[in-house]
Amino acid sequence: MATTALIVAAGRGTRAAAAGAAPKQYALLGGMSILRRTVLAFAGHPGIDHVAVVIHREDRSLYDEAMAGLTAKLLAPVTGGATRQDSVRLGLEGLAASNPGTVLIHDAARPFVSHDVISGVIEALARAPGAIAALPVVDTLKQEAPGLLIAGNVSRDRLWRAQTPQGFKFSAIRDAHDRAHRDGAGGMTDDASVAEWAGIAVALAPGSEENIKLTTAEDLALAERHLSAVAALETRTGTGFDVHRFTDGDHVWLGGVKIPHTQRLDGHSDADVALHALTDALLGTIGDGDIGQHFPPSDPKWKGAASILFLEDAARRVTARGGRIVNVDVTILAEAPKVGPHRAAMQAVIGQALGLTVDRIGIKATTTEGLGFTGRREGIAAMASATVTLPIA
Repeated sequence: MATTALIVAAGRGTRAAAAGAAPKQYALLGGMSILRRTVLAFAGHPGIDHVAVVIHREDRSLYDEAMAGLTAKLLAPVTGGATRQDSVRLGLEGLAASNPGTVLIHDAARPFVSHDVISGVIEALARAPGAIAALPVVDTLKQEAPGLLIAGNVSRDRLWRAQTPQGFKFSAIRDAHDRAHRDGAGGMTDDASVAEWAGIAVALAPGSEENIKLTTAEDLALAERHLSAVAALETRTGTGFDVHRFTDGDHVWLGGVKIPHTQRLDGHSDADVALHALTDALLGTIGDGDIGQHFPPSDPKWKGAASILFLEDAARRVTARGGRIVNVDVTILAEAPKVGPHRAAMQAVIGQALGLTVDRIGIKATTTEGLGFTGRREGIAAMASATVTLPIA
């Protein structure tokens, strides 16, 4: 049952954006747009199958710039409405064709949502048709009297602060939003309110103090200082190498591209040496074994599998550690076929899998001047390197 994250980014963000500036979700935070940070948090979670973003009708160019090179799991954006409630309803309508089993609705202005918070909401959906990330109220609550005087205290017992993501069975929350729209029941500030209005039970899941909503310019400045202070990064490099022999056939797979040839490469999967080497390079950056450990050739499940699946899995493992892939580089050692005519296509396939632009993907080829097994045209080899940044533990 597929789970889709619906990111709500159609607001104007006037309290945080300077006059004439782009809405806050497109502001840079630590050198990356807030929206991109938020999307990456969900795209990198193994429990999320797809991500869709609800945007303002005037923001398509800003959206395209923010999402450049990031296509894995990403669905086409949906145009939102005049209010957050309208935008979510329209976003759910946009997901109707794919009809996910569950949907996690999240504010774009919460870029620090963690892997554990997302997992907690998904897990809570096993015991209720709705679930939200939330924190118990710990501050003393005062009730205001005229003249900004205190009229008394409000009990904080069993009070919680709602956050996002808020997850629901897709059909239930879509129906609830449609009913609220038809009945003119507007003004609800979160999706749990819509669910409660429709009689849907909603469970509480652990939120996080770091899962803050960036609302004002002061919030953005504080978040920037927070990143500078605690999100120190280290750079890591991994390498990979792979070899496959030729056997009878009429094509080879290299870099995710099917290339006509007089022979094919022999392997349990599609024997794409370039992607195998690159997968191992990415796994090396996080010390997470190798391709044979995660996708053993003894497992019939991977017989004839497309190697792009292995690369996407390695990328998800890096992202789940809070990592960002900076660039990758692949060198293919072969007398034939020629790689040059297919370089752009390889970069496109790898870029889509890793969320990288082509200027961060090196594809090179060389012969061995007739020497060795590649020189004798007995097979093809590839070596790869990958550079990632990771938070310092």
